[in-house]
Amino acid sequence: MQASACAPATEVGVVVRGSRVQRAIIRRTLRGTLTYVALVGIAWCALAPILWALSGSLKRDGEITDPTLLPAQPQWSNYREIFDLLPLGRMLLNTTVYALCVTAGQVFFCALAGYAFARLRFRGRDALFLAYLGTLMVPLTVTVIPQFLIMRAFGWVDTPWAMIVPGLFGSAFGTYMMRQFFRTLPAELEEAAIIDGCTTWQVFWRVLLPHTRPALMVLAVLTWIGVWNDFLWPLVMIQRNEIATATLGLVRLQGQYHTQWPILMAATMVLLAPLLVIYAIAQKSFVSGIAQSGIGGR
Repeated sequence: MQASACAPATEVGVVVRGSRVQRAIIRRTLRGTLTYVALVGIAWCALAPILWALSGSLKRDGEITDPTLLPAQPQWSNYREIFDLLPLGRMLLNTTVYALCVTAGQVFFCALAGYAFARLRFRGRDALFLAYLGTLMVPLTVTVIPQFLIMRAFGWVDTPWAMIVPGLFGSAFGTYMMRQFFRTLPAELEEAAIIDGCTTWQVFWRVLLPHTRPALMVLAVLTWIGVWNDFLWPLVMIQRNEIATATLGLVRLQGQYHTQWPILMAATMVLLAPLLVIYAIAQKSFVSGIAQSGIGGR
């Protein structure tokens, strides 16, 4: 009798546990489905303008407002016509040179400053770092006129130096990111190097800096994108097409009374292509650096 009484109880327990497992599986499946639906919606919101611009770059001028994603007869000649209307090749080369110089300067000097704020001890270090971070709150438009006056005093207006020098010596954001990454490195690395007789420069250059490659990649990619897409500063400083950037070329494709939108969208796609290639190459290092540098929620 006792055995027969336990059997139904056991079966009931199995049924209850089975129903709980089923409910947990249903909740997990529903949660995962909603997550993927939300991610697809966000991705579509981000990609829709790019796809529309790509579609518009292959249309005729009169078809630009047609609500069709794929034109019946793609006009690949729009891409060739860009270079007939504008020295876009020269502008792309100019932008590449500016981006290379500024990116190299940002990576080097931000790494130096980040190491100093993270590892070196000196009076007023934290106060100076907070004051430096405070510059992030100053809008760019506030500093444009003072920077323009400085460039004019040096005689650098409408010269490549005006595009390279102001952004060459680091930034508050880059310094903050490198500082956060240097702080994640174990102190034993530095202590062992000092015991072996390394100087401060050797500790930075030979011991710690090689471990910061993910953060350096993130900083390099972000700086490159910032310089590549910059419009306000080139608009203020540059007038000649010989040293103009590609973003200025987009503006100069717009007429006062009429704009060839397919040509303009084709030029936009040409400017976007290098950024996609750079991100595709550096994607793994970029994501890893974001996760480890302290700006990804850590």
